[in-house]
Amino acid sequence: MQSGRAGISEWILEYESATAKTPEPLMGWSRADDTLGQVRMRFETLEAAQKFAQEQGMACSVIPTQERKIKPRNYGDNFRYIPVSEEETVKNT
Repeated sequence: MQSGRAGISEWILEYESATAKTPEPLMGWSRADDTLGQVRMRFETLEAAQKFAQEQGMACSVIPTQERKIKPRNYGDNFRYIPVSEEETVKNT
């Protein structure tokens, strides 16, 4: 499976949950008492997101993006037989 690169130029502002998530008694799903955890706002620039947060009186922190590490592979490698002794060496490279 390959991950796409669509939407990576956006900045997302998410609210930090004020309460911890707890299991819902009937179904066992996780739930939170505050609904702000479901809100995601998208901005074109980092400055626009920070300006919005500042205007609303919110403290914000920026989580930097991680560099992608791409290992070029052939499609045929998905079906290639690798003996168990060589498998550990391949995973470590």
